[in-house]
Amino acid sequence: MQQLTGIDAAFLFGESARSPMHIGSLNIWDPSTAPGGKVRFKRIIQTLVERAHLAPYLRQRLFEVPYNADFPFWVKDDTFDPEFHVRHIALPKPGDWRQLCILVSRIHARQLDRSRPLWELYVIEGLDNVEGVAPGSFAYLSKTHHAAIDGKASNDIGNAMCDPTPEIRLMPGGETWEADIPPTPFELATIAAQNNMLKPQRYMEFLKNAVPAWTSTAESIANGELQASPEVPRTRFNGVVSPYRVFEGVTFPLDDIRAIKSAAGGTVNDVMLAICSGALRSYLLGKKELPDKSLVTQCPINVRSKDATVSGGNEISSMAVALRTDISDPKKRMIAICGETRASKELAQAIGAKMMIDMADLTPSHLAAMGARVAAEQGLANYMQPSFNTIITNVPGSPVPIYSNGAVQTRAWGIGPCTDGNGLFHNVVSYQKDISIGVSCCREMMPDPSDYADLLRASFAELKKAFLSKGDMSEQDLLA
Repeated sequence: MQQLTGIDAAFLFGESARSPMHIGSLNIWDPSTAPGGKVRFKRIIQTLVERAHLAPYLRQRLFEVPYNADFPFWVKDDTFDPEFHVRHIALPKPGDWRQLCILVSRIHARQLDRSRPLWELYVIEGLDNVEGVAPGSFAYLSKTHHAAIDGKASNDIGNAMCDPTPEIRLMPGGETWEADIPPTPFELATIAAQNNMLKPQRYMEFLKNAVPAWTSTAESIANGELQASPEVPRTRFNGVVSPYRVFEGVTFPLDDIRAIKSAAGGTVNDVMLAICSGALRSYLLGKKELPDKSLVTQCPINVRSKDATVSGGNEISSMAVALRTDISDPKKRMIAICGETRASKELAQAIGAKMMIDMADLTPSHLAAMGARVAAEQGLANYMQPSFNTIITNVPGSPVPIYSNGAVQTRAWGIGPCTDGNGLFHNVVSYQKDISIGVSCCREMMPDPSDYADLLRASFAELKKAFLSKGDMSEQDLLA
């Protein structure tokens, strides 16, 4: 039995019927490398069962403490039923990209069943007319509750569940797995009472370390050594979300992204922020809604140690980065974003990357749950000052091909949650020679996701022209 951290529990408390709090991915697989050129559904389930020990959340069920007196617990479930979690479906003809995006949106909009382990996997066939996808290819659409896993852990565990060659490996270790005895409400309440008795002491220890860091940071901001977090304007993406979603995905050559970052003196992440910035600026300009002040993105920060064994949970902090949507010139905007990310990293380091995690662990669980419920019921996101306008998260993927049951992965996009106050999520994932942006949004906030995908492509083309091209590019090139 394993207790959730404060950060993990926050994703549970913040969930509502309008705002499911799971993350996911859409991966395309070419079965031509598999034995006989086919992958059978039964083989997919068998491999998942054989490797379930690599991802503990696959067989852990949530047990909530009575009256939210403490954070919930993960309990190893003895009723694990993989055929409930893994579903086999197909697109209707013609089986094109638009149909796939609509299906992904509908599935992603549905909550996970809390009486079961909090994940689902959809095997999708019928991708006959998806551009750039090999004949016979299929997709995996995964959903896992954010309380169980973060983006970095999801990527690492996903790679562990796959193979470096078409040959399916044997993965020992599953034979040692044993289910837990489910705890009673009385046992959970007793543990909660013991934990809550220790919290005042832990809180004082936290303040002993935190106050000097906060004071030093405030002084550095006052004397100009550090840049304060940017002011955040309100946009259409920062109110109460509907229960409906849209999804889009675009892919760029990683070599071009690296060339742009070298020419600009930034990082790959800076270039991806600039691509999103240009698209957001154009999108809001087209709606006549672009604020005078720059839009601000939240960028999650992985705070796991490099040597840590990843098994699940969340170990993330974040920083706020101004996207400089107030600058019209793409080259000047990109250079400004490089400066903003450096300043934001310095501020995050001064405060302490794990401060958010420590604070969440000390938050009274019943107050956190009550606050989240009241905020959702009263629609407070429509009235409160937004903390950021969107989320852009970047998780590096495998630089080499990976295989699932013999099939080789050809494309990948991440999918994030849309919440009250933040209805737009950009998920950046690299794989081999490509880097992609998966866009998840509330349908009422972005009813035209394919137009936004075109704007992302145009933004990339503008940056490529600004930093790499010696001559003029045609309008057709800008939209390519």
